[in-house]
Amino acid sequence: METVRRNSRGPDVALLQSILNRIGFNAGPVDGVFGSRTENGLIRFQRAAGLTADGIAGPRTWGALDPYIMGYVTRRVQRGDTFFSLARRYNTTVSAIEVANPDANPENLQVGQEIVIPLRDPVVLTNLPYTSEILRKNIAGLKKRYPFLREGSIGKSINGQNIPYLAFGEGSIRVGYNASHHANEWITTPVLMKFTEQMCRAYALGLSLGESNVRDLWQRTEFYIVPMVNPDGVDLVTGRYGPGSKEYIAARSLNTNLPFPEGWKANIVGTDLNLNYPAGWEEARRIKFEQGFTRPGPRDFVGTSPLSEPESQAMAEFTEQKDFRLILAYHTQGELIFWKYLDYEPKNSRAIALRMGEASGYAVEETPYASGFAGYKDWFIQQWNRPGYTIECGKGQNPLPISQFNEIYRDNLGILLLGGELAQ
Repeated sequence: METVRRNSRGPDVALLQSILNRIGFNAGPVDGVFGSRTENGLIRFQRAAGLTADGIAGPRTWGALDPYIMGYVTRRVQRGDTFFSLARRYNTTVSAIEVANPDANPENLQVGQEIVIPLRDPVVLTNLPYTSEILRKNIAGLKKRYPFLREGSIGKSINGQNIPYLAFGEGSIRVGYNASHHANEWITTPVLMKFTEQMCRAYALGLSLGESNVRDLWQRTEFYIVPMVNPDGVDLVTGRYGPGSKEYIAARSLNTNLPFPEGWKANIVGTDLNLNYPAGWEEARRIKFEQGFTRPGPRDFVGTSPLSEPESQAMAEFTEQKDFRLILAYHTQGELIFWKYLDYEPKNSRAIALRMGEASGYAVEETPYASGFAGYKDWFIQQWNRPGYTIECGKGQNPLPISQFNEIYRDNLGILLLGGELAQ
């Protein structure tokens, strides 16, 4: 994290505010603006942590905050430690410690043995701009809490960032969910991350989620989550690439009259990733060129050829490797479920869409012709003739405000569970 102080702005300030508020040092609204309330909250934290109380979040302060960002602490066992005493000391639960330390014998803890102690609050942050850096930290925190959670990378972005995936479940039926093909639709990333965290917790503790028995679902289905297909673009919109960065300057030079960077949907070099798949790509090119999108820019440029971009190519290769029986591609906005591509109508796909519509309150519709080509969902249906869905969350102007998150997640939990239950 960058050093931030009074008058700083951006996602690191929002992260600081969010964490200080979470642990009881009131930093004011999570607005990314470092004012007097944030400074005062930080000074109180620094004093409590035995740090120099200068109101500047530098490396030592970030280091002290890191356990609350990651959601866990590590501890070398001392004489007399038990899971029960540690749970009381760190205000957590014995079961959470047991899940995080599957190889530790609570009846025979060894002095000097390192154990992971999950903290009380959830790992996934849902009240601030969700950058690729926050994604990486949340993944690392979830892996520590839930060692059975699997992770990997589907490939790299234009800027060389890993595009991570998470996997959980043990069934023979694989489903694939992805989010943030479009940069200014980044709110979909924490939707999938919170779903992952809640599924892992419910499985570990034998709980239900929504109306689903998670352990039963775990046994029949294997979920693959790609939470941020377009990390470079997301970092532009959320402010990780600030006005002085080469990425910001280069993208600014490609911008049209759209608000910047809020109006940016594309990857960092100006290709719309959800118009870059080989499903009627030539027709998408014809339509978008007629609309004036003939060169790289913030939206609707289809690229120089199908799968010309490393992000879309990685998603296509990953999908081919995993043989998904059903996919969900998360976007915003409109509260819609798009389920069809041309005259393809995979078995049960409409019935599943209607079930998802009932669970969410979202309308079930066919994709409008002018938007109905070269998308990930279109390509999946064309290639495998299996159910594939574009889910358009929320309503308003992109990027949707994070204040909509709780409503969006509530509406979509049923869709996310049904994807695993109804895939065949």
